[in-house]
Amino acid sequence: MSEKPSPPWANEIPEGSFISYAPTYKVGEYFDRFHKDSDLEVSGLSYYFYDPTEHGYAKGKPYPLLIVMHGTSNALEGDVCINYAGAEFYSKDDYQKALGGAYILVPLAPEYRDSDGMCRGNWNEIETKKVHDVVCAFIKKHAEKNGGINKKAILGNSSGGAMCLRVSYDFPDFFNIIIPMGAPEIPGPELFDLYDENDVHLFFAIGKRDEVNDFNKNVAPLIPRMKKMKHSFIFTPDWVYNGDHGIASINFGYEMGQHCIINEMHCNLMFDDGTPMEESLPNGVLGWLAEAIKA
Repeated sequence: MSEKPSPPWANEIPEGSFISYAPTYKVGEYFDRFHKDSDLEVSGLSYYFYDPTEHGYAKGKPYPLLIVMHGTSNALEGDVCINYAGAEFYSKDDYQKALGGAYILVPLAPEYRDSDGMCRGNWNEIETKKVHDVVCAFIKKHAEKNGGINKKAILGNSSGGAMCLRVSYDFPDFFNIIIPMGAPEIPGPELFDLYDENDVHLFFAIGKRDEVNDFNKNVAPLIPRMKKMKHSFIFTPDWVYNGDHGIASINFGYEMGQHCIINEMHCNLMFDDGTPMEESLPNGVLGWLAEAIKA
């Protein structure tokens, strides 16, 4: 622990807990299951995708589509973006089996570094219509020929989570399932009214100690409305964990451990020993997602 910078909250962790400085899962093991393509004519966006019909699932029938939105600067990381966005493990055999087969789409924001080293072209600067258009273009080019799409779920981490909320606000009848994680921008309760009107399922995930969003100011007032939704699950842990049962810390001068709730979500809210991170979800977020797809 002495070799790593100590997070500012180190003296607040529960007795007997320890700090974990990296996810325990392997990065890149399933990258070869993804292809890269682009929709330059309409949206102007490139994307990674996974096709279940290339991995044992029959053609001629519709499958769900998981649209996974990455966080700021992740598109600059090449293939690693697939993992950072939280998409990689959904291509694993056991994840696919749980979903009955599913397409995966990872749209890429046109990110670049400006002269000051700032990441520009990220989701905060992109209009929602481009995301809608790239999803439509992917479906037309890659899914319709194999049987099409039934349910559409959009997942996103950090600024990708904010884009999930924004694009579903602008296109509320397009997405069936919304899973924002650590979203730094959250619309008002009118968004949840739109979700109910369109029978949308929401899995809302953010840590109570998130370093980007003020939980008490920006999130807590919305929870009563979310609880009244037709279909919602609210996951707001006090601490964010890695698979080794350690409290997550990613400290590079600006502590981001609790903002990285994607670490938990990417390993299906399961510790490495198989213990659920959320007792009310014994099959993790994957089990919740499978039920939402069937609904």
